[in-house]
Amino acid sequence: MSVILPADLPRYGLRLVAYQPNGPRLGLLPSPLSFEAAAPLNDVSSLRLDYSTHAAGADLLAQPCEVAVEYLSGGEWVEPPDGRFLRIKRVSDVTDQAGKRAYTCPGYAWQFKKAVLYPTAGMVDGKRQFNAVPVGAVLRTLIDEAKARGALAGMTADFTSSADSDGQEWAATLTLALEPGVDLLTLLLNLSDQGVIDWRMNGRTLEVFNEGTVMARDRSSGPGLVDLRLGRDVDQAPDDATLEDVSTAILIAGEDGFTHEITNAPSASPWGRWETYQQQGGVSDEGTAIALGQAALSRASGERVQITRAVVFDGARRLPWADYAPGDLVLAPGDGGRMEPLRIRQITVSRGGDGKLSGNLVLNDRFLEDDIKLARRTAGILAGGVSSGGTGATPAPDSSGRVPAAPPGLIVEPVAYLDAAGYAQGLAVVTWGPVTQDVNGVALDVDGYEVYARPNAEGELWYLVAQTASGDVSASVSPLNVAAEYAFKVRAVGNDGTKGQFSAPVAVLVPNDATPPPVPSAPTLTTRLGVIHVAWDGLGAGGAPMPIDFDRVRVWMQDPLDAGTPAAEVGYLTAAGVVVIPDQPYNAPRQVWLTAIDRSGNESAPTAAGVIATVPLVDADLIGQLIDGAEHIIDGTIPGDAKITANTITGNLIQALAISADKIAANAVTADKIAAGTIQAGHIAANAIEADKIAANAITAAKIAADAISGKTITGSIIRTAATGRRIVLDPTTLDLRFYPANNNNYSRFYAVDGLYPGETTTFITSGTNSGGTARAELQVAAGLVRLGIRDASFSDRQGGNLDVAEGYGRFGYDDGFSSTQSYIHCNSTGRWYLRGRVWDTNTADPYDTVHAGSGTVPSGNAGVTISYGPTMASNMGPVSVVRDGAANPNFYWALDASSQSSFSFGWSQGGGVYSGKAFYWWSHRH
Repeated sequence: MSVILPADLPRYGLRLVAYQPNGPRLGLLPSPLSFEAAAPLNDVSSLRLDYSTHAAGADLLAQPCEVAVEYLSGGEWVEPPDGRFLRIKRVSDVTDQAGKRAYTCPGYAWQFKKAVLYPTAGMVDGKRQFNAVPVGAVLRTLIDEAKARGALAGMTADFTSSADSDGQEWAATLTLALEPGVDLLTLLLNLSDQGVIDWRMNGRTLEVFNEGTVMARDRSSGPGLVDLRLGRDVDQAPDDATLEDVSTAILIAGEDGFTHEITNAPSASPWGRWETYQQQGGVSDEGTAIALGQAALSRASGERVQITRAVVFDGARRLPWADYAPGDLVLAPGDGGRMEPLRIRQITVSRGGDGKLSGNLVLNDRFLEDDIKLARRTAGILAGGVSSGGTGATPAPDSSGRVPAAPPGLIVEPVAYLDAAGYAQGLAVVTWGPVTQDVNGVALDVDGYEVYARPNAEGELWYLVAQTASGDVSASVSPLNVAAEYAFKVRAVGNDGTKGQFSAPVAVLVPNDATPPPVPSAPTLTTRLGVIHVAWDGLGAGGAPMPIDFDRVRVWMQDPLDAGTPAAEVGYLTAAGVVVIPDQPYNAPRQVWLTAIDRSGNESAPTAAGVIATVPLVDADLIGQLIDGAEHIIDGTIPGDAKITANTITGNLIQALAISADKIAANAVTADKIAAGTIQAGHIAANAIEADKIAANAITAAKIAADAISGKTITGSIIRTAATGRRIVLDPTTLDLRFYPANNNNYSRFYAVDGLYPGETTTFITSGTNSGGTARAELQVAAGLVRLGIRDASFSDRQGGNLDVAEGYGRFGYDDGFSSTQSYIHCNSTGRWYLRGRVWDTNTADPYDTVHAGSGTVPSGNAGVTISYGPTMASNMGPVSVVRDGAANPNFYWALDASSQSSFSFGWSQGGGVYSGKAFYWWSHRH
């Protein structure tokens, strides 16, 4: 008998333990021929096990049982999450003398396949409806119903209808319809694929968390850092990369022939334009198509890499489950071996017949992840508010005049997307439950639904934003202003046109674009003539093109020996180019790095910092001894008795420009000393003749040969007509022409930007700021967009009137960055248009106003009202009005009874024997 002392326990070990189905522990499985266990994120784990029928513990596997994987890491044996499996499938060969049997064991969560949704009373169009309930309420309802039928007998769930397994309130609310027969595993997988939950099994207990919380720990930095190093924690690092799925253009096909194309930069594909197609039922507006297309192109924007890293157990500092788990973000060698934050998608561990452990990690396995999501969504069960309609077997009741009930379960999911010009816009997906009854609870068929919205502020008017057919209980609304609140409500319309009751309003904040640009490619640093040159190639790390909302790259510099001093921004680039940093001391190191920022203010992580120092032009040993500042010879360093042999200094020994005018005695060189014709243009060094060496008026028009400058190139960094005052400055490094006024620097500009839109140059004309320093005008001319408007002084936002003339839309109006004061008209290529803003509710019109509008109330006892325009209008008017009664059961008629160019009036009958109070709304347009 051998005794294993505590000191003999391995640093890390794996073992198998058998359990009765839903019962107690049976014992160890000490002698597996081999096994391999895989624990993926948000999926069913799996175990492959080979065992001999002659080995100890084989009798435990002879019948169905549970097998648990346990690990040891310096303490006690622990069963990790998703470490419990079902022994339900075996393969053997009776001719095998070794008695080997192979077992395939899915994780304990596989049993959710054996619990399906049963039909219940109150089904809607044959589906089980859940209206605006937390995700935990849906799961607990279906699990509890299954357990009541005797399914999932040994399984427990430690979350509630109101809180997740970590005790946190559920973040997601769902309105959905489920088909009977759908199994609970499909529901779990679909909810996790949709980014609603994270889930795992802990023994026989189902744990469900808000997505991106407990099962998405960031261990890539900070005190809890998990760094997996090549050679220490991982040894093999294969990368599987492909460009097969790359697309630079996608055509979205929606309802009733609606199509819209979204494109990426052609540089995303080495072979130019690659196209793809996506059919998306229910899409009929441009905003939704752009949001869907941009999401699809984001997944197809470049090379996709599957990263697999083999785990080292001997000598590793970080070990599976003990230090990291599926879902964790860790610091690990990515594509090419560079350390970067990567998410663990799956842990696989195995033990061979010799007892040796091995395993691997799948990090950001985007191939498999995208394929699985696509397949599951195709067969998914999340209706998202979509209802299939009835069978027609039961005759529809007469609904004439009956008022449909309010739609239940209204939820609104706002998202941000980028329009064709790269500006953030909002999109709201509105979902509700179907209406099947009138307000009295009697069955009713409806013809469709109307969705209304308004800015979420008191006094704002509701306006119709979407209409759907009877079977469609979801609608997309766009474009909306980002960082603005909107309220939504919905009502059903009976098949006779009767409008139903509105649902309770739901208010949401439309988010701004929160996705930063990619990290720029690393800058190239060079130094020459005492300045630092920072060059950028215009791309992101790995050659990725910058997104459509890219604004600029910021250039940062810091003294690495003075880390306490904050870094300074020393320049910026809007496209590929060079920033020059002057006035840096010699031999002083400088760290330089870049960050990218977009039009919404999102900033990328920094590039790796490069270090460079300027260097003097001569040997540093001479500086301060013979040469002052590496430029001038110090007085007295050449002694007077130093002799120069006669005729030893010849012309070819004198450095060009070494003898300047102040070193030649006055009148020492006279005209008779210069042979006629000996000084030719080729003998004069570039820049040798400066302006102060030319006598005033010495060069006249007669001295310049005809066409002497024609067709020539004038070089130089900056060309200016004067150093100060009223002047024109041409700067070819920024493609910039500036016009300065006489006494200040409030200049206007005419300049061009490369790369703002892929493959083209964009021209800008901007004014100086106004006297208050609050606004300036800007004209942008691109291939597909002409934009004219007033901007704030820093060009960060719109600040007044604006006009967009674009390839796919036109827009004119006022925008100062606040949704409550925007007003404009927007027309697009679908043939539709809309107005944004409020009608001017005035009491007095101008004789030439197009529309005069207003509203008001009158108390009870009045039989009508007269509206005066104020002046006599310039031409005939066409008034339109409506009257609303304040009584509980209004019973009256009303009519417009008079109209002229100065006023109009309308009156009403005596309803119910009294004149009750009225509200009225009107407008009048000039013919």
